[in-house]
Amino acid sequence: MIARRSVVAGLAAVLLAPQRAIAQQSPGKIPRVGILTQAPNDRAPMFDAFREGLRDLGYAEGHNIVLEFRFTRGDPAWVRQLTAELLTLPIDVIVPEGVGIANLVDLSSRVPIVSPVMTDPVQLGFAASLAHPGGNITGFTLMHTELNGKRLELLHTAFPQITVVAALVNPTLSSHKLAFEQIETAARSLGLGNVRRVEAESAATLRALRPEVLFGTGAVVVVPDGTFYNYRRDIIALINAAHLPAIYPEREYADDGGLMAYGANVPDNFRRAAGYVDRILKGARPGDLPIQEPVKFDFIVNLRTAKDLGLTIPPSILARADEVIE
Repeated sequence: MIARRSVVAGLAAVLLAPQRAIAQQSPGKIPRVGILTQAPNDRAPMFDAFREGLRDLGYAEGHNIVLEFRFTRGDPAWVRQLTAELLTLPIDVIVPEGVGIANLVDLSSRVPIVSPVMTDPVQLGFAASLAHPGGNITGFTLMHTELNGKRLELLHTAFPQITVVAALVNPTLSSHKLAFEQIETAARSLGLGNVRRVEAESAATLRALRPEVLFGTGAVVVVPDGTFYNYRRDIIALINAAHLPAIYPEREYADDGGLMAYGANVPDNFRRAAGYVDRILKGARPGDLPIQEPVKFDFIVNLRTAKDLGLTIPPSILARADEVIE
């Protein structure tokens, strides 16, 4: 591990060095892409899709491009140190996954950032607009906050008898308040009672939760979050142990045993992000690349889990699903 003194010194050197455009890299220089993620390792569908996108553009990992992974493993305290570590390499582009962009903006004012999993970048102040973000950040949104109400609507359609809903949120995310408000608004429009907030700010606190925290509720909506995604099996086990119906934000939850999932396809966003990395390496400025919204969505129902939990999924929901896991 790099000592704090070395990290700070290296970071200062990077930030004080003269800025060089990617297009002016010396011939033969192999570009480095820093991937800062909350995942425990680099073998995940989203990273496989990113590599596939790079291969389609003529890149071969380890030959004409290097991917530098740094893993926070669900602990947000590592974000700043690992970002500083990446900057000392140096790297040409940062691709964050599941980490707060605010920290990256503070530390990396000169290295372009391409985020495949953005949440409300304009409202959160990271972009002037989707069409013309300006600044140092571009990427792809997951439309997470817009879809939270839709998730609750699907859950209520499948289980109209529910009256009290729990929302699992990460209170450290700048977007969590807006997400929770949208769930509350949807609950009111559906005639449901108050939404109960269940919080987990890290992998450790998430794993410390017990099924009892969900007792007294009729269903669960999991709010999108990088830590939740990377530790989704723990969340699924928690909710299934409470024998409650739930809806999750990405299809991988349903693949791993969650009851229902609805949201943007994360691996597809990563595959598309490879194109933006390529354009930036060839000289494009991130602020000139429009932030794009997802084009592929998934609604997955896991009938195996429904059977295990003793739940019946109505035909109207099964007919709307893109895939039913039997």
